[in-house]
Amino acid sequence: MAFLPSLKAVAEDEEVSINFADVITFSPSWGDEFLRPMAEQYGERLTLLNTDNLSVVASLDIIERSDNLKFKREREKSR
Repeated sequence: MAFLPSLKAVAEDEEVSINFADVITFSPSWGDEFLRPMAEQYGERLTLLNTDNLSVVASLDIIERSDNLKFKREREKSR
């Protein structure tokens, strides 16, 4: 909730991407607090990049199951 105001400038047709490239650990509780509101606000416009870290994969799976969500996941196109 603290981060969402910084996204007020996102246009209605603009994509929102979150890059997990350098994430070492990622907890389901923090992820739920951060990603669920974003998924609710941006829906299909939200894309998660570089989610192949095992900690990220496990946490996203837990969040998706518990919140009945399905995140759009992609590899980052260019680095």
